[in-house]
Amino acid sequence: MTDATIQTLDTPDGPFTVLEDAEGRVLASGWTDQADRVLARIAERHRPGRVLDGRVASADAVDAYYAGELEHAMQVPVRQAGTELFAEGWRQLRNIPAGTVLTYREFAAAMGRPDAVRAAASVCARNAPALFVPCHRVLRSDGTLGGFAWGLDVKRSLLERESVGITALV
Repeated sequence: MTDATIQTLDTPDGPFTVLEDAEGRVLASGWTDQADRVLARIAERHRPGRVLDGRVASADAVDAYYAGELEHAMQVPVRQAGTELFAEGWRQLRNIPAGTVLTYREFAAAMGRPDAVRAAASVCARNAPALFVPCHRVLRSDGTLGGFAWGLDVKRSLLERESVGITALV
């Protein structure tokens, strides 16, 4: 891969940085204004050779998400590199509608691997294009938030914005 574009947007959850390839596919994103944190979400061998500041195509989808049009972010193209298990997991994450959550066990079953709960958690942990691949919609089996690379406050805010009707957002 050669060049990529990076842009930091202001959101109600703080700065949100998006890295896109030359074809407008999101490679990585997250709630930070530190480009190195976003780049670190991508395996070194898959990182772009050069990162340029500019306007990313997905900026409008981020604005739409925060304006209440939640599914626009699911239409943004992404590019992720991983095993077949990870690729299937990331596809399944994009199928979780806004306002819905799955437990890691339910997510493992959606991936076709009902006994692979730890693998399901790893799929979420290694998800680089946060928001566009909504790993924040997966919770622990007891309904608590679990982990999130960008912090539990952001995860809680995203789920509240999506009107997830659960009471254990702790």
